[in-house]
Formats: sequence, C-alpha cells, structure tokens
Amino acid sequence: MDSSSYLVRLCFIFTLLGLLTACSSESSTQPSASSNTISDNTPAFGDRLITASIGDASTLIPMIAGDSASHEIAGWLYQPLLKFDKNLNITGQLAQSWDVSDDGLSISFHLRPNVTWSDGKPFTSEDCAFTLALIQDEHTQSAYKSDYAKVTSFETPDKQTFVVHYKEVYSPALSTWAGLAIMPKHIFEHEDIMHTDLARHPKATLGAYMLKDWQAQQSITLQANPNYYDGKVWIAERMTRIIPDSATQFLELTAGNIDEMGLTPTQYSRLFESKPVLKAHYNRYKYLQSVYTYLGFNLKRPLFQDHRIREAIAYAIDRQELINGVLLGHGEIIASPYKPGTSWVNKSLKPRAFNPDKARNILASAGWIDSDKDGYLDKHGKMLSFTIITNNGNKQRADTATIIQQRLKQVGIKVNVRLIEWSAFIENFINKRQFDAVILGWSLTPEPDQYSIWHSSQTGARQFNFLSYSNAKVDKALIEATRTFDKSKRKQWYDIMQQEIYNDVPVVFLYAPYSLPAVHKRIQGIKSAPAGIGYNSEFWYVPQEAQKYQITSMQP
Repeated sequence: MDSSSYLVRLCFIFTLLGLLTACSSESSTQPSASSNTISDNTPAFGDRLITASIGDASTLIPMIAGDSASHEIAGWLYQPLLKFDKNLNITGQLAQSWDVSDDGLSISFHLRPNVTWSDGKPFTSEDCAFTLALIQDEHTQSAYKSDYAKVTSFETPDKQTFVVHYKEVYSPALSTWAGLAIMPKHIFEHEDIMHTDLARHPKATLGAYMLKDWQAQQSITLQANPNYYDGKVWIAERMTRIIPDSATQFLELTAGNIDEMGLTPTQYSRLFESKPVLKAHYNRYKYLQSVYTYLGFNLKRPLFQDHRIREAIAYAIDRQELINGVLLGHGEIIASPYKPGTSWVNKSLKPRAFNPDKARNILASAGWIDSDKDGYLDKHGKMLSFTIITNNGNKQRADTATIIQQRLKQVGIKVNVRLIEWSAFIENFINKRQFDAVILGWSLTPEPDQYSIWHSSQTGARQFNFLSYSNAKVDKALIEATRTFDKSKRKQWYDIMQQEIYNDVPVVFLYAPYSLPAVHKRIQGIKSAPAGIGYNSEFWYVPQEAQKYQITSMQP
C-alpha cells in the first residue's frame, strides 16, 4: 500500500492485493494455452479479479485505518473530494470543481450532481461537513487529524457546495482533500466511530464497489456498484485472499488461482522466467514505487536515546548489499524520506557509506567494549543487544532484517529478529509502542508535507510518529513549509527537515524498491503512467470471450 488516493500517510508496504475462493455462484476453469490471445477486445461486464494480500484489513473506516490493507479495501467503498490523476496532478473526485479564494484562506468545493449512496440516499455537502466534524472530534483517534485541525470553520450554503476556511495559509490544503474519504452522515451520525460494527459491515457506500463478504483472515469480496457515478464498472467482483506468505502467493499465481500479485525480486527476475505458463498468461510491470523501506528505532528505549548507537548502526549496514541481495538490483539507495528523483529530495545528503570500522569506533567512544571476549559488546555488565520486529509474510523485510542482523553482529551488536502476523504486529506492537526497532515502509504522495510522520506532536495513540521522534528544528520546518505556496521556499524548509533527520538518525533509510506487479493477460484496460498501473483500475475489464468466472450473484 499501493496506489490509492489517501494522502501522506504511513502505509505499511503491501503490493497488489488478491484472492480466489470457491462458491456456488460461479464456475471456474484454468486458463487455456490460447487465453492470452483475445480476438474481441470489447469491454463486457462480468468475471472476478482475484488478488492477494499478506495481511487482512483491520477496519473499513478510512479515517481510522492506519494500514494499507484496510485502505486498499476501503478505497473501493468510500471516496474523497479530490484525487491524484495518472500524472500525479490534483483533479476532482466527488467534487467536480473548486475555487480557492484570493487570500488562499478558503476553498469552495462544487460537488458532482446526482451522486447517491448505495442505499439510494443523495450525497450532499452535509456529508462533507459531517465527515470534517467527525475527524476533528477529540474522540476520534485518527493519524490524519492534524491536516484537518487547520480548518477553522466550514459551511454548506447549499446541497452541492461545501466551503472550508483556514486561519492562515496552508499550502497542502488541496492535497489533504484527496485524503479524507467522505462518510455518509445518515449512517454514521449516531455511531461511536471508534467502536462500531460499521467498521466491518458498511451499510452505505458510493465507491466503485460494495462489500459483499468478509471472511476474517481468509478473504474479502467486493461487488461492483451498478450505480457508480463515474462510469461503468466492468469487473463484477474483486476478491482479496489473505495469503501471509509471498511464496504461497506465487504458487497460487502459477496455478492460475489468483490474477494479480506484487512479485518479489526473485519471483520477478528468476522464477517467473522459468515458468512458461506464467509468461504465457501474465504480464509483468516495473516502476519505482512511491515508497521506501527503513529501519526505525523506538526512541523511548534507553539504548536508542544515545545518538551514537543509532549512527553506528547506520554505518554498519551495507545498503548496496541489501539492493543486490534482497532486491536483486530492483531498487535504489536513499538518504532521505522522499522518492528518489523528485524535486523535494535534499540532494546534498548522501547515504552513509558502509564502514564497519567507523561503527566500531563510534561504539567504543560510547563506552561499549567486548570485555568478556564473547564477540558482543557490553557496558556495565549489559550486552549491546536489541530486537528487530517486522511483519511475517514479507520476505523482503525478513531478508533485510537477517542481513542487518549479520552485519551488526560483525561490529559486536547482538540482534534478534522477530516476525509477527500483520494484525498483531500493528495492534500489539506498533500502536502500543512495544518494540525496540522495526523494519517497515512509508508510502508517499506527490504532496511533500510529512507533518504527521515527523512532528513531535504526532506521537499519540494511533498517530504515525510511533518512533517518538522530537526535534524543534524539524517541527519548525514542517510548520513553516506549509505557510507558503512558494515551492522554492517550501523546499528550503524541507531541506532543513531532511538535514536534521539525517543528523539525528531516528531511522536508517534503506532503499526505495521497484514495484513488480504481475497481472493476468485477460485483464484489459491497464495503462502505465507516472502514478503506476492502478490509477484507473476501477475501469479495467475482461472481454466476454476471456472471462473465467461466471458471476450469477448480482446483475449490473
């Protein structure tokens, strides 16, 4: 989590989701040798697209969700006022147009007419006002709250107009409205947003799909919304199978049981090439993701409150080894929290070179020596040791952790690696701050604001600064960068932010991987773009002659 319209948020990295289940309402056949040749490419309603996810969703309420598995599903059900298009420019979604006041302090959204929720109720500006008030409510625990706390007032002059006002210029303002999915007032107004059955059983949605079935830790099935306001939805059902292991996912892909998955570098470069059935029936894609992987330290732990420990670890890790060994070259080394090649990167920063001798010297200066000659450093009778956790089923992260474990052993640091099932990983360890160090990923959008990730005020329950990072210069830079629309001035502040984070080493930036999705050739309408391949996925289709599953449970 990966292409979605939600803004500047922590998406613990998932690639494309998927699944296949058997039920009485469809028939299934294996793809034939000629299934990759389609004589009639006319869009037709029907079929099921099956994807795979290493983790189950936790909630279908977007403003509460903090993981990409939940956002991937919720994004089919609920939508924001704006979105990023294929070229990563802001465009309308539920709002067909908008006006920004001359002083930059107000935005007037003009909503699409004749849009209805799936229960037939009209979508109006009242839903927008309700959603904004809901995320601003102190009872709502949302990692995205800070973006909307900037709104000082709002109004609904008519059913099709929603106006928001800001006290001061807030340059990310438009982008934030590509991140807040609008919720139906008539459904949620009497609900406790933090404790509601609607998190698993939504009653009214207006996205391209509606929830059909959710089998916990097994599958999620969506069915096409026959009244979708933005055009014909051709694929009748989308199913996500929860398959926590990428190797098992690949076996299911090879067997023709899933249509789409994010390949690992080994699967992409070696295994796929060795299987004629895959080359015959699936297309592969490759592009640099808007994500990066990092090793983050819990700065509440006494060990990691010493800057020297964090810096020594950074020098002890061979990032090129990770690129070569884990990604098979399908990635780029990074030194800052922005996508490589974008204008926001502070180009003066270079990744710390692999230098184990320097790492040992830094640790020695901090008082860590191998007094008992067991190969591990100690201080005051305590061994230099900690545990890295990451989510089970993500082989890239597991392999990354193992290689880091080996490298840190060479400089006298004992590292334990623990792999944890995704739901427990988030709820019991990340949300509760019960970890030493973590290997995870951030997903980014074109908007450079990262207030929710790095600002010291964002360390509360379910907020994204779960490393508890605090730096007054970073706080100031994050705030000042949002007070101007001048891109060059914003970049100056973000350069300061990146420099301070680089100096402090709250994380070791590891790499930005390439996205390596595979999609069955019968799926048509896929078009590559700067945003990746998923930007138009609601309009993918399967020509009638190539359809694999006969869906009889609903009619368009």
